[in-house]
Amino acid sequence: MRPATPILHVDMDAFFASVEVVRNPGLRGRPVVVGGSGERGVVAAASYEARVFGIRSAMPSLRARSLCPDLVFLPSDHAHYREVSRRVMAIFHRFTPLVEPLSLDEAFLDVGGAVRTVGEPVEIAAEIRSLVSLEEGLTCSVGVAPNKFLAKLASEQAKPMVSASGPEEGSGIYVVPPDEVEAFLATLPAEAVWGVGPRTMECLQRLGVATVADLAVVPEATLVSLLGDAAGRKLWRLTRGMDDRSVEPAQSVKSIGHEETFSVDLMDPESLIHELGGMADAVASRARAAGVTGRTVNIKVRFADFTTITRASTLADGTDSSARIVDVAGAMLNRIDPSPGVRLLGVSLSGLREGSVRQLRLDELPGDGWDAEERGDRLPRWREAEGVVDRIRRRFGHRAIGHGAAGPGEGPEDPVDRQRWGPDS
Repeated sequence: MRPATPILHVDMDAFFASVEVVRNPGLRGRPVVVGGSGERGVVAAASYEARVFGIRSAMPSLRARSLCPDLVFLPSDHAHYREVSRRVMAIFHRFTPLVEPLSLDEAFLDVGGAVRTVGEPVEIAAEIRSLVSLEEGLTCSVGVAPNKFLAKLASEQAKPMVSASGPEEGSGIYVVPPDEVEAFLATLPAEAVWGVGPRTMECLQRLGVATVADLAVVPEATLVSLLGDAAGRKLWRLTRGMDDRSVEPAQSVKSIGHEETFSVDLMDPESLIHELGGMADAVASRARAAGVTGRTVNIKVRFADFTTITRASTLADGTDSSARIVDVAGAMLNRIDPSPGVRLLGVSLSGLREGSVRQLRLDELPGDGWDAEERGDRLPRWREAEGVVDRIRRRFGHRAIGHGAAGPGEGPEDPVDRQRWGPDS
C-alpha cells in the first residue's frame, strides 16, 4: 500500500456561471445558467442562486426556464473558461508540480513535498483559496485527506449549499484526518462511494444497505458475488477509505471528439455530411494543436427516438487531417439510414499517439513521374491548406475562417461551446 500522503482535491464553485459573473458583475446575486438556450439545449452550469430553484447541470433548458422564469441564460464561452482554468491551474502549480487536472474546474494536488516549505495541508488549502479569490475573483472548495477518494468526498462537504431561503456559504475547506476516516465515511450515503450508481444501489438495497456504515459490514466475498470480482473488491476497499492511486500530473488524452444536437432532426444525407465536415474540422484542429494523430475514427448517431448507434473504423496509420476524417467518417455515415431523423451527430478520433510518429502514405510520395491530378494527390495539398487555417485561427481566432459553406465570422468563437449543451434559440 502506498504510504499516506496529504492530498488536496480543489473544486471550483459553479465554475462556468461564476466566471460569467466575474465578467459581468451586474449578474451577481441573480440566478444565472450557462448552456444551450434552445428547445434542445442543456444546462452546462448553474449559479447557486439558480440551484435554489432546483436547477442543475445536465437539466434540459426548457425545464430550467419553467422552474425559474427570471433565469439569466448565457451562451457557453469555452475558450474563455479554458483560459481562466489555465490561470487557476498555474496557481496550484505554485505549491506543487504534482497536479492532476480532472476537468477545467477541478484537480488533485499531492502536497506532501510542500509541507516543510509552505506549511500544513490545511494552510496550503487556505492559501490556494485566497489566491484564487484575489487573482480571479472566484471561490473554490478544498478537500484535504490521506488519498484521492477521500479528498474528493471531503471537497463535497466543503461546498456552498442551497436552501429555500437561498444560497449558504460552505466551510470552504474540509479535512479528513487519517484517524477519522471511518467516522467520516459512516455518515455518508452509500451512493457517495465511487462506482455506486443506480443499478449497483438497487443490488445493495436488497442487502439492506443505505449508508456507507451499512456497506462496511458487508463481507468482501458477498460484494464479489453480487458485483463481480473487480468491482466487488474495489467497492470493499473504498468503503474502508482505501485508495492507493497516486496523483498523476501527466494524463494523456485518450480521444478527441465533437458532437452536436441539432435544433431540428436532419433526414437529408447531404446536410449530415455537411455537418460532419465542420465537426471533423474541429476534431482535426484540436488534434493538430495537441500534436497527436489518431488511428481510429468513430461516429455517433442519435435518432429522434433517442436510439443511439456508433461505428468505428481503424486506419493503417494515424491522421490529424479533417479531409481524411471526413472520408472515413462519411463512408460510415453513408451506410446509415437517416430517414428516422437524426437528432445528434458526433465524430471522434481515438488511438492517439504523438503526431511526429507518422507513417508516410504512398499517395504522399513526391516525384513518382505522375502529375498531382493523375495521382489524386489530395492529402498533401489538404495538409498544407489545414496548416494555413491553423495559423489564421491562432492569430485571428476561430471565427476568422470557417468550414465549407460557413464563411468567416459564422458560428461560435469555439465549436466546443455548442457540442455539449445543444443549440441556442
